[in-house]
Amino acid sequence: MFHSTNHNTPDVGFKEAILRGQAPDKGLYMLDEIETLSQEEIYSFQSLPLNELGFIVLSNIVRESIPKETFKEIVTDALNFEVPINKITDYDHICYLDNGPTCSFKDFGARTLARVMQYFLEQDDENIIILTATSGDTGGAVAQAFYEMDRIQIVVLYPKHEISDLQRKQMTTLGKNVAAIGIQGKFDDCQRFVKKAFADPDLSHLKLSSANSINFGRLLPQTLYYFWSYSRVVQEKGEEVVFSVPSGNFGNLMGGLIAYKMGLPVKKFIAAVNENDEFPNFLQTGTYEKVEPSKNCISNAMNVGHPSNLARLIDLYGGHIDEKGNIHKRPNMEEIRKDIVSYSISDEETKETIKNAYIRYEEILEPHGAVGWAALQHYRKDNPAHNKIKSITFETADPAKFPDEIIELIDIIPKTPSSLEIIQNREEIPNPTEIENYDDFKAFLEQNY
Repeated sequence: MFHSTNHNTPDVGFKEAILRGQAPDKGLYMLDEIETLSQEEIYSFQSLPLNELGFIVLSNIVRESIPKETFKEIVTDALNFEVPINKITDYDHICYLDNGPTCSFKDFGARTLARVMQYFLEQDDENIIILTATSGDTGGAVAQAFYEMDRIQIVVLYPKHEISDLQRKQMTTLGKNVAAIGIQGKFDDCQRFVKKAFADPDLSHLKLSSANSINFGRLLPQTLYYFWSYSRVVQEKGEEVVFSVPSGNFGNLMGGLIAYKMGLPVKKFIAAVNENDEFPNFLQTGTYEKVEPSKNCISNAMNVGHPSNLARLIDLYGGHIDEKGNIHKRPNMEEIRKDIVSYSISDEETKETIKNAYIRYEEILEPHGAVGWAALQHYRKDNPAHNKIKSITFETADPAKFPDEIIELIDIIPKTPSSLEIIQNREEIPNPTEIENYDDFKAFLEQNY
């Protein structure tokens, strides 16, 4: 069962949590209990392909909501791409989450969620409208994953001046059941419009849901690359590792924390953020203050001044923060600090990291992975006693999505994957409307759906 992080609405089962996306009280759905896997089973993942590992892990939560054979087909169809891991030093590894169809780690969650939702909607003979805010990669992954699904309409809001050309084209070249709308504003504005629409009584006649990490179904498959990468680098049962996690809306980190609560042996999570430093400040001071407006950094998918998934993180540690960022019950800060450390990485340091990674290791890092790698170096320096504990840093997008930065910094044109090459040559569909505020967004939904 799932409760709302605002604790003002009844608990629901898996199916309802997935189809609703956001709880009626504006909270996010979170598991009441997280069942653990045995260390023997986690260690046995070394011999399993991704889809089999995924079926075992996710079945613990999906349970009887979907028949086992059907769910096995869903997971196998969704997770049909490679997840390579490179050993960079004796103890440090990079896990590449950019081999899916949109070359982003968001493919894990978006592709699985799309198939789960389509299954539930077919069972109930219903249709749904997905509202999604994106700071860069979520929009493309969601648009591609749900494209041409006959029971689902997609509306994506993105900050038109803060995403790369390729990120935009992954949304704006599709059409059919996908409407992609660039707004004058920040990601936090997009997210605010979407959350407000879910709770707007005037839109209650529309069956609305979400496919960014507001939706637990998008978050859950992100546990899998933690189990996968862990099983590929450890040599002993129960061996602990350090994860360095590029963090924006904190869905990436929450996937890891859920895996940790399921039994994954983790020494420390490094929440690597860019100049939007609300979380490291919170860890240091115990006081939460949003960054408003959010800062525009080259790691654009992490330009988030108030992460949605902070509500789940604080809930996991016994606290309560509402959707506006007000803390009503303090979480166990001692436990949070035991499990998580956070570093804010400037654009200048991000660029230096990209240069140094190429010079030292011939690794081409994109800006988000570079933030993660830079944060790991800080952690190694601050914790010399942990220097022989293995680490895994996530590279969350393909460098080809950020060619201008890569060319400028290391004078190399990153190779473009075939899926991105196709998109580069497609015509974009113009914005279906101009949206400057929530009323514009509301009017668009009322007039078109």
